[in-house]
Amino acid sequence: MNNRKFILLFALLLSFGMLLAACGGGGDSEDGNTGSDNGSDNEGNGSSEETSDFSAAMVTDVGGVDDKSFNQSAWEGLNAWGEEHGLEQGEGFDYAQSNDDSDYAPNLNRLVREDYNMIFGIGYKLEDAISEVSGQYPDTNFAIVDSVVEGDNIASITFADHEGSFLAGVAAAHKTKTDKVGFVGGTDSDLINKFESGFRAGVKTVNPDIEIDVQYAGAFDAPDDGKLIASNMYKSDVDVIYHSSGATGNGVFAQAKDIKNNDPEREIWVIGVDRDQYEEGQIGDHNVTLTSMIKRVGNSVQEVSNMAMNDEFPGGEVLEFGVEDEGVGLADTHEEAYTDDIAQAVDDYKQQIIDGEIEVPQTHDELDEYLDSL
Repeated sequence: MNNRKFILLFALLLSFGMLLAACGGGGDSEDGNTGSDNGSDNEGNGSSEETSDFSAAMVTDVGGVDDKSFNQSAWEGLNAWGEEHGLEQGEGFDYAQSNDDSDYAPNLNRLVREDYNMIFGIGYKLEDAISEVSGQYPDTNFAIVDSVVEGDNIASITFADHEGSFLAGVAAAHKTKTDKVGFVGGTDSDLINKFESGFRAGVKTVNPDIEIDVQYAGAFDAPDDGKLIASNMYKSDVDVIYHSSGATGNGVFAQAKDIKNNDPEREIWVIGVDRDQYEEGQIGDHNVTLTSMIKRVGNSVQEVSNMAMNDEFPGGEVLEFGVEDEGVGLADTHEEAYTDDIAQAVDDYKQQIIDGEIEVPQTHDELDEYLDSL
């Protein structure tokens, strides 16, 4: 009898203990759910958990996220922002790849549906899509890189491409031995005309007698066309080519490396664009990258993401990054090619631009006026 009472008492105590554990577990779970809910609520108390809920994403143009140029630079900036805040791709930041112009609006809409707070459109080709989608979602922050689109929830990120390209022209003019240089553009557009105009102005300022071959591939994702154009230019004794053509420029590098591989003694060069493209020019013991006109696209993406996260989003504003604030400039990675005398000349002209002594042309009409004044 006593044994039965003991067993009964033990069973009751065990049941009571399990009940307490269940109640305790339910309380912890409820607290956990509340924390998760608060995590997705941007009206928190400013804790690190709350700030990590802010998310940012970008839509590439057709050049793609690994174009070794403009899109890749933007993606590197978004990665840096994610790393800064302890985020991982797909959980706080991401990108949407565009394989065709028709992908822009659907990609933007998808990122909005996935609740990204800050969405970047990379490249002027996304103008119409950004304008359309941003109007439908006034509570989402948008930014377009390399263009201007009006809207209270749109920040327009621009660069003084013409200033950086002027410096690229100075470098090319000091490097050429044939007095023939080339420019390869993506599409013949107002934006790429800024690169061309600045480059030609820089070359002619140093030496008006240098010949400049200008050709447009008609696309930013056509490396085969870029290679063909470069081949023809190099055959005509051009020894320095500056490209502003996204992934098309990969073909320019490929052709220069092919020539260098077959004739290591020949001095031919490529000037990269948007990011330091030194690695793209490496072939064995040689490197055909003279320098690169760097647009600190990644820095701007990171900066605007932080501004938006801190409730300081510059909606409706146009931000321009130029030589004065190091928004554009030349890479000096290839020290053997980008010599001290070239670097000094570039620095001298850079200071003249900052001081207002040189007003770099941005259009063909402005270029004509500039050249007439030389």
